[in-house]
Amino acid sequence: MKKVLLSAVAILTFSFANAQEEATTSTGSFAKGDMFLSGAFSVGSETTGDDKSTGFTIEPKFGFFVSDNIAIGGKLGYTSYKAEDFFGDTDDMAGFTVGAFGRYYMTPASQFSLFGQFGVDYTSWDDKLADAQSNEIGVNLGLGLSYFVSPKFAIEASWAGLGYTTNDNGGSGADSTDSFGLGANLNAISFGLIYKL
Repeated sequence: MKKVLLSAVAILTFSFANAQEEATTSTGSFAKGDMFLSGAFSVGSETTGDDKSTGFTIEPKFGFFVSDNIAIGGKLGYTSYKAEDFFGDTDDMAGFTVGAFGRYYMTPASQFSLFGQFGVDYTSWDDKLADAQSNEIGVNLGLGLSYFVSPKFAIEASWAGLGYTTNDNGGSGADSTDSFGLGANLNAISFGLIYKL
C-alpha cells in the first residue's frame, strides 16, 4: 500500500511540475523586433418601420516593435453605409481610411501589458448619391490592455480616450465640422484579437 501511495504521489508531482512548465512556456510577450496583426470588422443593420440602414467596416492593422517598449504601425480601413427611409430618401456613403499609430507598452515582457496609444487617421468620404466627396482628419489618444492566451495570440481591450476630428464637408467654401470628445463612457471600450508574427 505504501508503494502504491508513493507511486501515486510521484506521478501527481511529476504531472503538476510538467503542467507548470507547459503553462509558463505557453504564455507570450512582446520584445524588440516583434510584429503583430490586429484589426476590426463590424457589420450592422437597423430597421424601424419602413426605415432601413445597413453598414460594415473592415480595418486591418500592422505593428512593429522598434524597441522593447515602443511599437509603431499603420492601418487601412473601408466603411460602407446605406440607408433608406419611409419617403424613399436614401443615403449611400463609403469611406477609405489610412492611419498611423504609436504605442508605448508599460510591461512588454509580461503576459499582461498596459499601453498608451497615439494615432492619426485620414479618411476620404464619398457620398455616392450627392456625387460629393469630403476629407476628414482625426487625432486620438487612448489606453489599452493586452493579455496573451498563447505564445502567438493575445486578447486586446482598448479605450478611445481623447479624440479630435475635422471634416472639410467637400471644401469649396463649405464650413468645416470640427469635433472634440473625451470617451469617458465605458461603452467606448472595444475588444479585439492580436496575432504575433
